[in-house]
Amino acid sequence: GIFLDLILMNRLVNLARLSHRLSHTSQIQLQSGLRAFSTQVGGGETFQQRWQKINASLVKGGGEARIQKQHAGKKLTARERIELLFDQGTFVEYDRYVTHRCTDFGMSNQKFYGDGVVTGQGEINGKIVFAFSQDFTVFGGSLSETHSEKICKIMDKAVQAGAPVIGMNDSGGARIQEGVESLAAYAEIFQRNVDASGVVPQLSLIMGPCAGGAVYSPALTDFVFMVQDSSYMFVTGPD
Repeated sequence: GIFLDLILMNRLVNLARLSHRLSHTSQIQLQSGLRAFSTQVGGGETFQQRWQKINASLVKGGGEARIQKQHAGKKLTARERIELLFDQGTFVEYDRYVTHRCTDFGMSNQKFYGDGVVTGQGEINGKIVFAFSQDFTVFGGSLSETHSEKICKIMDKAVQAGAPVIGMNDSGGARIQEGVESLAAYAEIFQRNVDASGVVPQLSLIMGPCAGGAVYSPALTDFVFMVQDSSYMFVTGPD
């Protein structure tokens, strides 16, 4: 659909920027694709305008009001933490456009790109590191099946590369609307914590009130760091 076309066009643009050896025929094909990218998709919008709108929405997570609430609590957002953690310009984000698959309890009308966690790889002091940063502004950072898949992917890649994995946890635990799927998703993370133990360094940062699985997983990692007056770890949700 439109969304897949947008992704394809974005890749074409990146290809054009990186390649200096395109044949004359390839240049003509690329220009044709870019012209299609600028055509209207409905409602007076072009593909490019739609793409810009999607990206603007994505970086705001759960919205400006929730970001302000996060800042009022002297906490950074998931993306701000990522920016501070990695060497400037080295972070490459994975799966930023995915959304959850839940349709119960009105969830089909509540979707956010990235589904409440920023994942990717970058460099810290020139060394490759994989990381995930949970976004408390999106469903309280709760873990869905899709959210878990993103984290598991990062952990798998860290093991394959022999690189550290850093988890910035800011989550209320399982996303209750998804029921057992969310709980099973935590099991996938726990399994990877165990499999990676002694293979690659695993570091957990507790960046806010975390409960349930958001605490069990960090307990299985090598190091756990907390922030005074804002980090909490509950075996289960508090009363």
